[in-house]
Amino acid sequence: MGMTRGTPARKQRQARTRASGDVIREIADDVIDLTQKLVKDRTSVADMKLMNATLREMRRAFEVFSRYSGMRKVSTFGSARTPPGSPQYEQAREFSRRMANADFMVITGAGPGIMRACNEGSGRERSFGINIRLPFEQSANDIIDKDPKLVTFKYFFTRKLMFVKEADAIALFPGGFGTHDEGFESLTLLQTGKSRPMPVVFVDAPGGTYWKTWKRYVQRHLLEEGLISEADMRLFRITDDIDVAVREITHFYSRYHSSRYVGDRLVLRLNDPISDQTLAELNDEFGDIVAHGRIHRTHALAAEADEPEIADLPRLVFHSAQRHFGRLRMLIDHVNDAEPASDA
Repeated sequence: MGMTRGTPARKQRQARTRASGDVIREIADDVIDLTQKLVKDRTSVADMKLMNATLREMRRAFEVFSRYSGMRKVSTFGSARTPPGSPQYEQAREFSRRMANADFMVITGAGPGIMRACNEGSGRERSFGINIRLPFEQSANDIIDKDPKLVTFKYFFTRKLMFVKEADAIALFPGGFGTHDEGFESLTLLQTGKSRPMPVVFVDAPGGTYWKTWKRYVQRHLLEEGLISEADMRLFRITDDIDVAVREITHFYSRYHSSRYVGDRLVLRLNDPISDQTLAELNDEFGDIVAHGRIHRTHALAAEADEPEIADLPRLVFHSAQRHFGRLRMLIDHVNDAEPASDA
């Protein structure tokens, strides 16, 4: 039988909705209070315009992406100057086609070159465009132009926020300063735990050496000089093989589903449970990222009540040291690669 108006489950959902509304109103009051303080502080007109434009851009982007909150997405980066028909263009187009077939949506910068290739590969229905207003070079490509999933930004920083905030994976193709900026920023956010764990793949053209050369620089000047750790090298993968690039992303979500902090506890939500043996292996191998106690199984925590659609997923939880996030990626890889839990 269907649930009626007075069922406990319905009342719980209504209570969660009211609680969320109260929190939103409190935050909105804080924003209004902050704005009044800016006026009191005699903030310059230029700075007020900056804040106003930033909020407007973010509001528009939140509105667009909220309609697709249940869909996995991959953000793609690469040169606006890559010509159609080139090996890099064809690689980007095929990658995006394969990701769309794997039920991912594709986010691009909406311009020409690699961006157009990715929009073309995924198709208009599965494409987002995050455009930037420039006096040269950048305008929305014909695949995504005038689509309701196209958002245009004035500022790079708000645009980059949406690229990472909305992504479940990141793919980078050969590009210029902007591509390197976006790649390094994505890795910095992962390395410092400022973004949720996600796969990052650098994709060369078949037989190409663009990202392989970049990796040699990272190894020689960052890793060997102690500026990053060996585990940080696990935050990304470089390949010129589309099969490898696609599997790097899809396999990441094979057992691992998502994660969330509740206080100092990190909750890993899984699509399938792990075995006792795998749990023991995690505790033996990854104690360095556990602040105290052990990794253990759990049901959904009370603080996760605002995500009822995934309440039934099995979970792992531990008090996170909130450091060594390359090691966290290694833990997730171990979870994904483990044998299925026995029904016995």
